[in-house]
Amino acid sequence: MEIILKYIHVICAVLSITGFCARSFLKFNNSTLLSQRWLRIAPHIVDTLLLLSAVLLVYVLQLHPLQQPWLQAKLIALLGYIFLGLVSLRIAKTAPMRIGSFIAAILVFVYIVAVAHTHRVFPLPGG
Repeated sequence: MEIILKYIHVICAVLSITGFCARSFLKFNNSTLLSQRWLRIAPHIVDTLLLLSAVLLVYVLQLHPLQQPWLQAKLIALLGYIFLGLVSLRIAKTAPMRIGSFIAAILVFVYIVAVAHTHRVFPLPGG
């Protein structure tokens, strides 16, 4: 069960970041495709499955977020990623602000993946 949940979680994470990049590309190019219903609904479905698989993994692995600093770091970074994505796709009014928040969101996502992989708050060597 654990391995299946991990695969679902990883697949959803890949779909989530891929979707974010695709929607950002469309936003940067002022595409009318962004108004299509499936492009507004699909991210919510993927992200819900991503979070659900995370909660189930925490339960199955009997992890306690308040006792796992790396898990706390992931959760805080996730909130940052969501905020930056919101800024990039909805709030930012200028191209530099959109691009800056997009790049920052990608960097936070990379941090989340690194923390998940290493189970360390500072995943760089020597950190």
